[in-house]
Amino acid sequence: MNESRMSLLPLTARTRTMALLSYMSVLCLIPLIFDHNEPFVRFHARQGVVLWIWSVLAMFSLHLPILGGYIFSVSALLIGALSLFGVVAVLMAKRWRLPLIDRVAGAL
Repeated sequence: MNESRMSLLPLTARTRTMALLSYMSVLCLIPLIFDHNEPFVRFHARQGVVLWIWSVLAMFSLHLPILGGYIFSVSALLIGALSLFGVVAVLMAKRWRLPLIDRVAGAL
């Protein structure tokens, strides 16, 4: 069975909460600091860190003339959609690899 689609039963409330924090901007650092030994949390926290770094870089793109606003808008839309996808995965107790994000997260 593919590990990215494998259901992890049962999840404690703490594990689920920490994994949910992974997709909430800078709060993604909390699971990495306090619950880094839990594989489910670590998986989602790594993806959340990549999304957060992307959002910081998107904010810096606002300083680019002409294209900065477009880059930021597209990035914000994609980050929001991928974060929502990650939250749904946590609520379903799944490890879904986010497109493109997983490659970078695997290097962390």
